[in-house]
Amino acid sequence: MIRYLGCFALAVCGILPLLSTEAARAATVIVYPKTAPFAEKLAAKEIRRYVYLRCGTLLPIATEAAAGEHAIVLMIDPALAAEEFELKTANAGAGRKLTISGGSPLAVLYGAYQLAEKLGVQFYLHGDVIPDEKTSFLLPVLDERHKPLFATRGIQPFHDFPEGPDWWNQDDYKTYVTQLAKLKMNLLGLHTYPENGPNAEPLVWIGLPQDVNADGTVKFSYRSYWASTPRNGAWGYAAAKTSDFSCGASLLFPDDAYGPDCMKGLMPYPQTPQQCNELFNRTGAELRGIFALARRLGVKTCVGTETPLVIPAAVREHLKQLGKNPSDPAVVRELYEGMFKRIAALGSVDYYWLWTPEGWTWGGNNPAQLEATIRDIRTACEALAESGKKTTLATCGWVLGPQHDRAALDKLLPKACPMSCINRSVGHDPVESAFANIQGRPKWAIPWMENDPNLVAYQPWAGRMRHDAVDARRLGCDGLLGIHWRTKALSANVSALAAAAWDQSWVPATYDVSPVKPIKSHGVGGNLAHFTATVAGADVQAVYQNVRYGMPDYNLTVPNGVYTVTLKFNEPHYAAAGKRVFSVYVQGKPVVENLDMFAKVGKNNAYDVKTPAVKVIDGNLKIDFFSVVEFPCIAGIVVEGTTEPGSQTPGRSFVRKINCGGPAVAGYEADLGSGDASPVYAQIKSPLDQRAMPIAAFYENFASVHFGSAVAVEAGKILASVDGAGARPDPAGWATGPGDLKTDATPLEQIKTRFEHVARFAALRGKVLGAGNLERFDYWSNMLKANALMCEIACIRGQLAAAANKINAEKSADSKKRVAGQALPMRIALARKWEELMAAEIATVSTPGELGTIANLEQHSRMQAAYLTGFDGILASTLGKALPGECAPSHEYTGPARIIVPTVRTSAVRGEALKVRIIALDKRPMKEVNLHVRPLGGGTWQEIAARHVARAVYEAALPAASDDFEYNIVAWTADGQTFHWPVTAPALSQTVVVVEE
Repeated sequence: MIRYLGCFALAVCGILPLLSTEAARAATVIVYPKTAPFAEKLAAKEIRRYVYLRCGTLLPIATEAAAGEHAIVLMIDPALAAEEFELKTANAGAGRKLTISGGSPLAVLYGAYQLAEKLGVQFYLHGDVIPDEKTSFLLPVLDERHKPLFATRGIQPFHDFPEGPDWWNQDDYKTYVTQLAKLKMNLLGLHTYPENGPNAEPLVWIGLPQDVNADGTVKFSYRSYWASTPRNGAWGYAAAKTSDFSCGASLLFPDDAYGPDCMKGLMPYPQTPQQCNELFNRTGAELRGIFALARRLGVKTCVGTETPLVIPAAVREHLKQLGKNPSDPAVVRELYEGMFKRIAALGSVDYYWLWTPEGWTWGGNNPAQLEATIRDIRTACEALAESGKKTTLATCGWVLGPQHDRAALDKLLPKACPMSCINRSVGHDPVESAFANIQGRPKWAIPWMENDPNLVAYQPWAGRMRHDAVDARRLGCDGLLGIHWRTKALSANVSALAAAAWDQSWVPATYDVSPVKPIKSHGVGGNLAHFTATVAGADVQAVYQNVRYGMPDYNLTVPNGVYTVTLKFNEPHYAAAGKRVFSVYVQGKPVVENLDMFAKVGKNNAYDVKTPAVKVIDGNLKIDFFSVVEFPCIAGIVVEGTTEPGSQTPGRSFVRKINCGGPAVAGYEADLGSGDASPVYAQIKSPLDQRAMPIAAFYENFASVHFGSAVAVEAGKILASVDGAGARPDPAGWATGPGDLKTDATPLEQIKTRFEHVARFAALRGKVLGAGNLERFDYWSNMLKANALMCEIACIRGQLAAAANKINAEKSADSKKRVAGQALPMRIALARKWEELMAAEIATVSTPGELGTIANLEQHSRMQAAYLTGFDGILASTLGKALPGECAPSHEYTGPARIIVPTVRTSAVRGEALKVRIIALDKRPMKEVNLHVRPLGGGTWQEIAARHVARAVYEAALPAASDDFEYNIVAWTADGQTFHWPVTAPALSQTVVVVEE
């Protein structure tokens, strides 16, 4: 229920009505109970902070209001659900009282952030967006109640690339955990890659209980590491010195070897046993602080590993030296016990999730792999029980479960264990349909807020986030998370997903929101193929000439009974043995093992396998396919027998025939549909890559908050027009890793029409008012521009590739030289266009994610893939001379002076001295960089000189925090200009609330 009668001073924009009486302007106090817990006290401070930022008024905080005072009262209301909150205004004698009540202290905190949003503040993962224009403070008239649609709401930042948490430090995690609470999200989930997959990561340590100390430090470990610029080869990143980065990007990094703080001195990876321990212990110390803050803010934490557990080689050897067999389930259980012991020593986590193997999403699984996973999950459950159950087991993965039944693990796990998975096909597939078949346990859907093949590019998916949230709810999920790497670049996606976990009032009335029914009859996955060759021995040619291949299973609805199941096969494609080998199970029992159709009967020969006495007791006949070599393939299925007593038609003959891969023919019904989620498509109407919900109003509001009301409508329309599949070209893809820039043979002129929105958006700049609005506008303008430039570069490189092919095709040396001469200007143009791209990318740098994008472009595309230089050899040899120096991109920075603070903390513990990392970027080194700090709301600014670290990087330490404060940064350029951070300072500086330990 949401009822609102008014709001804060948004009336200046004509949005909502306000109290018009002078009494509304009377003194207002923020009140919380004397015995208020942490979250309520924080709520009071947050209300005071955001009222100050928007209105310039610093409200007092007290445990009671004086007679006649207006008050904002914080309180617990047992009648409300745990995370439900209400904002309601009423008269209280001569004063007026706005009560923010919640079913728990956390719900009260959510209510405080809801009030901040009424002021016009918007929250994102990277930080707050505060409108430039301050307005008068008026006590609002409100009457609204909010309750989440999903019990679990959060993010799943994925390790492995520099754009994501590999380059986060403890302050980054603390920033994002703090923002999660503001977004009313309550879970942070992290995945850990195993050794050789591609490398062990130091988030989760694997070892015996005896090898971990009581404080969580470890005595024995193995090599693990996060991404760093000296790391070579992983995911297609060439090892590089940051000083070799082009176009001034080197200035952004303090060292040639750059990575997270915990890896300083250990890059690209630890070399000695002591260094291996050191990295785990540094990471553990960071996690302790992160977990502690998360608990205080009501954010649950979740870490985990892939299953079956991959035991690092060093640990396997260590076990053998101790006389232990690494393959013994009892020894594996000991390892899990050691892992849980260390996690508990670091402050424990709420969930430990086991990820189904990544290979299951690309190549399926066989029965042995499933059995190994089941055995491993049981072992982990036993170890968790031994550890005292301080953590709840959960599952996640690239798929929900095995290919024959995605919901199969539901039968194995205790009902308290959540089950979850990310959407398949890097998010292009919808929410897993098999969630509908899981009942009576927590279920978390995890849409992709961005995909890694296109990781360097602009990826607006707000419409898809909304659609996936609706689907998740329809499938009965009570959890909604988003997988991602970057933060600020995904502002719209994060906002859309977070809000959709609380409100879905924007769903069109014509859209079916009814719950999806459990799926009993369908063909799962695979593809169709049609052939015309005559099939020897076929009773119906069309049945054997149409096949489905690559499917994990068929689920057929039949009455309970006993049947003979005939599987009809044909090898329509291969003409040699060993090309296609697979096994088939019926009702969980093997009926075909290691079938090689060509070896058995040759190509285009019918082959039937009959299985008698197949019993169906739940109305569902399941046929599972397991790949040994290449894709399983089936032509038809026949089920015939007699129904049993208890069925709707007992004692009757029953026949059902399926023409697998083909239409209805000769008594065979048409195939049951294609795609893993085809039955759900029929219910939720969401074909691949066409999932979207209304977003026009969403983007208009986004533009208003970021750029101001003057351009909100026009900018919002442009941003909405490029949201979703097919709305803009994707300039990158997956080669040896993420964000591999493409080579496009399309003529440049033909793609420019796809980017008319870039110029239309940039043309709005002159209408944007306010320094903060303008800075945010430039960020998104450069994001759009960079996406277009990547596509232009791809076309220029496509021209070069065509020229290289033509050189090779020409017969005479003169003709070859002529073509090379014509290609040289293209090569020079490629270098200049790269400079434009890097200028746009550097202009967006404001978080660790954008620093990671810079590293990706430089180390992956420019260096590893030789994106600029890939055709230099053939050009130089054909021309008979070295290419001119102008073929190389500039090393110099040519952009405007600016100050960047990649990590912005908005809260601190009393006594904590925050360190502020600063990038003061200009063509020449800055003369001076200082930080100014004062108590929140007034007082004398104290000046603190920032220490120059290297290049354009500085660092400043704030005084030990005693109470809420604000600060800003001032830099003087070599030519005497002054620049501020935030750009709105000192009128609107960065604020920090201080809380008790």
